[in-house]
Amino acid sequence: MNSNSRSLCLCGILIILARSAICQDTRLVDDAKTAMRTAAEFYSTQVASHGGYVYYYTLDLKKRWGEGEANADQIWVQPPGTPTVGLAYLKAYDATGDQFYLDAATAAAEALIYGQLKSGGWTNCIDFNPRGKKVADYRNAKGGGKNNSSLDDGQTQTAIQLMVRADLAHRFKHKAIHETARIALDALLAAQFANGGFPQVWTGPVDAQPITPASFPSYDWRTEGRIKNYWDMYTLNDGLAGTVATTLEAAYEVYGDERFKQALTKLGDFLILAQLPDPQPAWAQQYSYDMHPIWARRFEPPAITGSESQDVIATLMQIYRFTGDKKYLEPIPRAMAYLETSKLPDGRLARYYELETNTPLYMNRRQVNGKWEYFLTYDDTNLPDHYGWKVSSKLDRLKKEYETLVVGKLNSSGQKTSAKNREQEVRKIIGDLDDKGRWVSQLNGRQLPGDQKFTENDRFLGSDVFSRNLEMLSDYVASTRSDGG
Repeated sequence: MNSNSRSLCLCGILIILARSAICQDTRLVDDAKTAMRTAAEFYSTQVASHGGYVYYYTLDLKKRWGEGEANADQIWVQPPGTPTVGLAYLKAYDATGDQFYLDAATAAAEALIYGQLKSGGWTNCIDFNPRGKKVADYRNAKGGGKNNSSLDDGQTQTAIQLMVRADLAHRFKHKAIHETARIALDALLAAQFANGGFPQVWTGPVDAQPITPASFPSYDWRTEGRIKNYWDMYTLNDGLAGTVATTLEAAYEVYGDERFKQALTKLGDFLILAQLPDPQPAWAQQYSYDMHPIWARRFEPPAITGSESQDVIATLMQIYRFTGDKKYLEPIPRAMAYLETSKLPDGRLARYYELETNTPLYMNRRQVNGKWEYFLTYDDTNLPDHYGWKVSSKLDRLKKEYETLVVGKLNSSGQKTSAKNREQEVRKIIGDLDDKGRWVSQLNGRQLPGDQKFTENDRFLGSDVFSRNLEMLSDYVASTRSDGG
């Protein structure tokens, strides 16, 4: 065989291999789309109640749980409930253009519309039974109950994100969704304090407060300064900074309203103010109007917190990427250096560090006259299991992200999963779907959050797993489309 013939033969082989790879990619995309539709049809038609969702379901769908057991008239707003599932449907709609997903997302949004509070936001649960135990003071329905719009655990934030994204998907022509989104966003802006912070809960616009930097309390925080309505004051609990920042950024992206940009920068200014001085240049979970760390619940003492501090660092970088203003990066090096030296022997961070001494701080409980009484302790053995007393360190990832930003790659989103790993993950997700269109989970000794009454070997459906898998398949389909697939 001469050299020309060998070259032609090699070209032919390469063409065959390329065509084979294209066929395989096409088949995987088609399989991903089929799995998405099969799973979404089951979840939206069999699992949904009133268009909404809770966290977990038994396989026969007879029992359901949010934060505690729920009934068929109750849906959950708090992630991974209704907004989380609705956002997954919207991602599937963006990836495929299939109207089915938009309809499912719209049903979830309309369920949230029913449960929007008169104060403009949401609480963790919506009860469609007018006489139900969890009915609140809904804007769109008779009910009574409390009017506490909450930013705890991403409740109002994720609801707003679904409303904003659904409004965009409908090109602002769904009147009820558009109105609900704007009312909620106006209420969120009215709940922002002058210093840029937010309360955990609001019932209306917040009062004016002085603007002052954070400092350690001069009183004995162990016995003094407990404030009953701590939820009215500045909070960073459970990732509030990051979820509010993402909500404001989404609102600005969709509506182009400068108010949302200004609110986001004000939030960044608050995070700078809220950094405690040396020797603990990080953040607390809850602050008084005087900007002292304060008690929240009985087992949440004034302290520097490992979890919220990491969320603040990530949020400051998010705000820097949005604004390009380097002042939002300035608090980070000191905070990361401090947290690095505060790691526990196992590499994790304590949820709480005692003010000024930096000793890892915990709370245990004992029964006194038949009631649980909490007490402060430095002993980390036999702690109550209803709370996360230690948290994973994200410092390595945060440090890499910070270093990337400093060298000028403003829009860096970190390392991307390789194409091969992504395809393996997609195949696994497709393979895990059962013949009824369900992604079934099993405890295998794990403990679910809240008060879920599963035994160790129970199999169940989780809205977190459904949403995560649907989003990952959607990302894959969208990526192949953008690559010309």
